[in-house]
Amino acid sequence: MIAVLKTGAKQYRVKPGDVIDVEKLPVNPGESVEFSEVLLVADDEGSVKVGTPFVDKATVKGKVLGQLKGPKIIVFKFKRRKGYRKKQGHRQKYTSVEILEIST
Repeated sequence: MIAVLKTGAKQYRVKPGDVIDVEKLPVNPGESVEFSEVLLVADDEGSVKVGTPFVDKATVKGKVLGQLKGPKIIVFKFKRRKGYRKKQGHRQKYTSVEILEIST
């Protein structure tokens, strides 16, 4: 069984046992999390349910493994002949989630 879920303005294709990194959620490691914005659910037999925009009564349950940071991105702004230079770094925060079950 697979599902496509939406969280943090992104979509993820998941199945039970997958570990995904989503945008930071306000949840402590070890706690459970439930995603209710499920866009598509497909069974092993081949039946597919597509939502408009979400599938009714479909949820994806997972367990938070931890909070982590992505790689450092350098933002460098520069204007020629004006003496303007600005260097800034950014590290996006993520939450690692293990998918436990998909229910409809």
